Amino acid sequence: MRIRIVNTPPLRAKGRHVVYWMTAARRLGWNYGLQRAAGIARERRVPLVVLETLRCDDRWASDRLHAFVLDGMREHAAALRNSRVLYYPYLEREPGAGRDLLQALAAKAVAVVTDDVPGFTPEDLDVRLEAVDSNGLLPLAATERVFVSAYQFRRFLQKTELDAPPEPDPLAAPLVAAEDVVLKRWPRADLSADLASFPIDHAVAPATTRGGHAAAVEALRRFKRKLGSYAEDRNHPDEDATSGLSPWLRFGQISTHEVVETLAPGRPVFERKDGRKGEGAVDAFLDQLVTWRELGYNYAHKREDVDRYESLPAWARITLEKHAEDPRDPVYTLAEFEAAKTHDELWNAAQTQLVREGRLHNYLRMLWGKKILEWSATPREALATMIELNNKYALDGRDPNSYSGIFWCLGRYDRPWGPERPIFGKVRYMSSDAARRKLRLESYLSRYAI
Repeated sequence: MRIRIVNTPPLRAKGRHVVYWMTAARRLGWNYGLQRAAGIARERRVPLVVLETLRCDDRWASDRLHAFVLDGMREHAAALRNSRVLYYPYLEREPGAGRDLLQALAAKAVAVVTDDVPGFTPEDLDVRLEAVDSNGLLPLAATERVFVSAYQFRRFLQKTELDAPPEPDPLAAPLVAAEDVVLKRWPRADLSADLASFPIDHAVAPATTRGGHAAAVEALRRFKRKLGSYAEDRNHPDEDATSGLSPWLRFGQISTHEVVETLAPGRPVFERKDGRKGEGAVDAFLDQLVTWRELGYNYAHKREDVDRYESLPAWARITLEKHAEDPRDPVYTLAEFEAAKTHDELWNAAQTQLVREGRLHNYLRMLWGKKILEWSATPREALATMIELNNKYALDGRDPNSYSGIFWCLGRYDRPWGPERPIFGKVRYMSSDAARRKLRLESYLSRYAI
């Protein structure tokens, strides 16, 4: 169910190697795609080549995002340097420069295996191409419909038997040693290259958060020590009780399976069968990690409009459009939002954290989006602002889970709320005043308020 045959050619009988094209699951362990590629290589008794690329033409490509991915690539180069696997890193120096690199490596391959993610566009290859789903605990193909609420999806998950987890180390068993491959047109990357040499946005500076699996594991260990307070303290910015794992999950540098095995070894992921959440800190975290994260992947896999206003549920569009002409005071521009130049100290603090560190506290992310809706000229403009700021600055932006958070602010996965309000209509309302009353914010504001 996790392996999708993308094209029709059979495995090449006289191929010299198997190529694993690492695009989304950027890790060497707990990776179904790498496991599949290594399995074919062993079966055919040929070497394995791991191709990991980094494009420069993404709309929001920046020093921040490049630095995070490069941390992981350096880790892979070091881990595979003296192994039988050939690691082939490639960094684009100009848009489109990497075009045809995969075809060149595939020309003598038994097969190409890559990561299957929502929005994946298959390459036109004359050799077998398999796309393998390593996105989460539930295979994307296991669902036949879009779930419109966390309750519906949770109930489905609770009644579904999950498949076996991937191998922690798919490269542990012996492989045929790979000979060096040199493609002059696409030389293997110098991973110590200066970011200034890439045609990307240099105004978005690298965050202090480092990329790579080792950094993800260290964050996971820190979170495990404080997991007991998660359910009680996760909404309080001063307590910093959240896991902070979303950047590494977003870039596939750590697997959901590894997180679950570390935090709850041998424990059923879902103990209830009625669609309701379990009780306790572990259940609260697993609901975020599995239910909410994979709910977003379910949507993006089944529909192509994950980032479009028209994808909002009908009730939300109706109520927002009914109130589209309501007076707004104040109204801020994108530039004012980006510079944290609003009248609201708490909102400014959240935006400052996003720009400075590439992250938003989980609870404040919801308030951040709700206030953008309230202070924008139209709901469509609010959505465009949220997408731009989140995708430009957030380390965990630009993926299905990120869009779930943004669109939740406008009604996706939610229900109508009363009383009906100006601007929001029946979309759930949140206020900074209420947040100040409910949350512990003193330390947070001292760090980020401007």
